[in-house]
This record gives sequence, structure tokens and C-alpha cells, in this order.
Amino acid sequence: MFILLTIVHVIVCIFLIIVVLLQSGKAADLAGAFGGMGSQTAFGPRGSATLLSKATTASAILFMITSLSLSILATRGSTGAKTVLDTSSGASKTAPAKAPAPAPGPTIKLPNGQSVPLKIPTAPAGQKAPGAPAPAKK
Repeated sequence: MFILLTIVHVIVCIFLIIVVLLQSGKAADLAGAFGGMGSQTAFGPRGSATLLSKATTASAILFMITSLSLSILATRGSTGAKTVLDTSSGASKTAPAKAPAPAPGPTIKLPNGQSVPLKIPTAPAGQKAPGAPAPAKK
């Protein structure tokens, strides 16, 4: 069904291009050739609908119907990702990672649930670290 509709759509596209190119413009009458203002009205001279204009209307309607049908058929059978973000993130398709082992020592809990080790500045040997409590006296 999809292939048949695609073939009909391509044929309608080619026919629509040909019919539009075969039509003459609104200023193609004799007065327009000599600069007459008869064809320069708001919407141009309104004549009866020709065979080409009727064919253009019919093929344009058929083009819209086949385009809509092809888009519906193309999305109906798809079972893939629904958004661009789903296709770009590889993490959603893999198994969830194990939680890392808690770090030794004090940690800070982040809003997303991870624990980050707290890094305490240390002083070189023989010096007291800034802000460190004084050693207890015995």
C-alpha cells in the first residue's frame, strides 16, 4: 500500500509541475503586452476557468491527500524513539549503571542523589592546618 501510494504521489507531483508551467500568467493578454492597465487591476481580469486551471486545482487537492496519507502511513508503523533526545542519548538504551561505592570520609550529597567526597585541605608536615582544632592537652 505504501509503495503504491508513493508511486501515485510521484506521478501527481510531476503532473502538477507540468500543469503549472503550462499555464499563462495573468498579464499575458494583448493589453498586458503593450502596457495597458486592463490587466493591472487588483486581481487581474477574471475569466472562465480553463481546463488547465481545473487540472491544477484537482492535482493540488490530490497532492495534499497523498502527502497526508503518506505521512500517516509512515508514522503509524514506526516503533522507534519518539523524540530527538531519545535517539541522541545512548544512556537510555543501556542498562542503568550501578551506584558508585560511597567514598571514605565525609561526603556531600548533591541534589541529583550522588555523593561527592569532601576534600579537606591539609597542611605540610609540622604546620597546623588552617581552621583545624588545636590538639587536645593531656
